[in-house]
Amino acid sequence: MSKYRPVYVSKTVGVRTAILPRPRPRTMDAAVKLGFLGLGKMGLPMAQRLLDTGFSLTVWNRTVEKADRLAGSAVEVAESPARVAAATDVVLSVLRGDDAAREVFNGPEGLLSVPVEDKLFIEMSTLRAKTARELAASCEEHGARFIDSPVSGTVGPAAEGQLMALVGGDEADLERATPVLDVLTRSIVHVGPVGQGSLMKLVINLPLAAYWQSLAEATAMGHAGGLDLALMLEVMKDSGASLAAFPKKIPEILGESQNVAFDIDTLHKDVESILATGREFRIPMALTETVLSACESALESGLSSADAVALVRFFIDSIDEPR
Repeated sequence: MSKYRPVYVSKTVGVRTAILPRPRPRTMDAAVKLGFLGLGKMGLPMAQRLLDTGFSLTVWNRTVEKADRLAGSAVEVAESPARVAAATDVVLSVLRGDDAAREVFNGPEGLLSVPVEDKLFIEMSTLRAKTARELAASCEEHGARFIDSPVSGTVGPAAEGQLMALVGGDEADLERATPVLDVLTRSIVHVGPVGQGSLMKLVINLPLAAYWQSLAEATAMGHAGGLDLALMLEVMKDSGASLAAFPKKIPEILGESQNVAFDIDTLHKDVESILATGREFRIPMALTETVLSACESALESGLSSADAVALVRFFIDSIDEPR
């Protein structure tokens, strides 16, 4: 059994264990300089949230033009991750995946290519636990501190500071990161040492991925038997087959909204990480293999940027195609 009990700090219900007995800090020393890397679908609203709550940021993104979308004068755009590390004390990163994270940390102009002693890196991408531990080891070799803190939530909660942080790392490093995480989240969960935050993120992503695929198969069956899709969704919304995210996604499933909170390309990437982790632990994952196959078919049909729930209509349409 793990020596870690869960640390659950919630601003909504006030639940916590004794692992963090001191009051959570609410402010960060004004002299502390903050960096932010990755201004994609999640990173951009998170960075804007930090600016809106009074932080100054030095930012970097592979596509420089995305930094122009940040509103406010307290932002400086750096030419490389190295420049961010050199100019700041605490660095957050929200990147595309494992390869991108390795490059940003260990590349020729990466975060660790400059002196980083005593700096804190808060890695918030969805990574494999193995990758998070590798990055932490690299940081330690350079005298820096590291926590993995992927988040649960999509674009809306990111903009409103209502994400859930899943933290792997030392308690002291989490305490140091809390003033920043507090602005971005409704709750912070300390799940164990470095890597456990990343593992927890994959654990909670899998049931949701499987849910959309099961919904696709269920509605395809009903459609084939003559049931109306809108009717099926309305009935399911008011039944035990609904989960919290489902009612909000019905307009996307019906094609009435083009809002994208979590695209199929990202879902595919996460499912690949889940399967790789499952193989590492020798866990049979036949259901997850089916989800991966569905994602691959959708990607081949040009749906990479569509919301994950597009899998439902895509599956129904594929059943309707002549065979």
